[in-house]
Amino acid sequence: MTIEDPGARPANPRFSSGPCAKPPTFNVIQLADAPLGRSHRATVGKDRLKSAIDDTRELLGVPDDYLIGIVPASDTGAYEMAMWNLLGARKAEMLAWESFGAGWVTDAVKQLKIDAEVKTAEYGHIVDLGTVDFDNDVCFTWNGTTSGVRLPNGDAIPSGRAGLTLCDATSAAFAQDLPWDKLDVTTFSWQKVLGGEGAHGMLILSPRAVARLESYTPPWPLPKIFRLTKGGKIIAGIFEGATINTPSMLAVEDYLLALDWARSVGGLEGLMARADANAAVIWDFCETRDWIANLAEESATRSNTSVCLKFTDPRITDGAAFAKSIAKRLESEGVAFDIGAYRDAPPGLRIWCGATVETADITALMPWIEWAFETEIASLRA
Repeated sequence: MTIEDPGARPANPRFSSGPCAKPPTFNVIQLADAPLGRSHRATVGKDRLKSAIDDTRELLGVPDDYLIGIVPASDTGAYEMAMWNLLGARKAEMLAWESFGAGWVTDAVKQLKIDAEVKTAEYGHIVDLGTVDFDNDVCFTWNGTTSGVRLPNGDAIPSGRAGLTLCDATSAAFAQDLPWDKLDVTTFSWQKVLGGEGAHGMLILSPRAVARLESYTPPWPLPKIFRLTKGGKIIAGIFEGATINTPSMLAVEDYLLALDWARSVGGLEGLMARADANAAVIWDFCETRDWIANLAEESATRSNTSVCLKFTDPRITDGAAFAKSIAKRLESEGVAFDIGAYRDAPPGLRIWCGATVETADITALMPWIEWAFETEIASLRA
């Protein structure tokens, strides 16, 4: 039996969780004035890099006494740079509720071999923060990109903590309210909520993190690309636009354009509202169907950016194959690209709902997911 398709398609089928959709107003012609073929150490390059730092501070409300640097290797590079420089001074607690957090556990336990207590939660849940001792250094992801869960707030983090908090915020920055007074290290990449290009990471350090950097020397060697201090002092240039290695000025210009767009939609408040509206469409869809559900078990911890879904129909005997068939069918129809669950996550779908995605496109996608589900169920019966 042929099931009639919904007809109307999303205008932009790009729902990938990274690199994510470009801002709706993006046009490659807007990059024509990028200072290509120029040294990033020339005045024009330094000015553009410094603008990227200053505009990030303004949009995110980062305190003036926090440092912001542009570093290599996207969020992964930024977070590992922080771990390699800061961990080992005291006991650490490694919190993981999805695959990237699990990766930081591997770094701490198997690579750095530090004194660390590991606390994990299954996909769809987060660790009980009431069990965490914040007098230790604590490493965690704010928003689980591959599990669709997030911290609801920073209330569990005490202001008078003795340890440092190292927060991977790559799918949270620009879409969720980050409490800067509770975060000592914050990292993210341009390629998520603002739809920037890859390869560059952002590293934000509190005064407490800077004090640790200038008072502690880790026992392991640090490659040049990780070094944040020289002679016991922070390398200030890194946080003024003098990057450790050569950045892509094309990607920098693209990020600056995304920041301009972010201001045009109301800044941080506008960005969060757009992500909330997008995610709500999917949450409402799941609430009225008994064959699909949010992977996040509690509404308070549901991500508003990387919304992860699971199929719950008892007729499905091979969840992985079924979910892959759904994603493949939607891609072949040109209505949704790259929405299969992450390879280490439970089978299902992962739909990016960050601010660069239009709510109308999310709304148009929902009937197609139902169509694909009914079509696949019909083929199982056949």
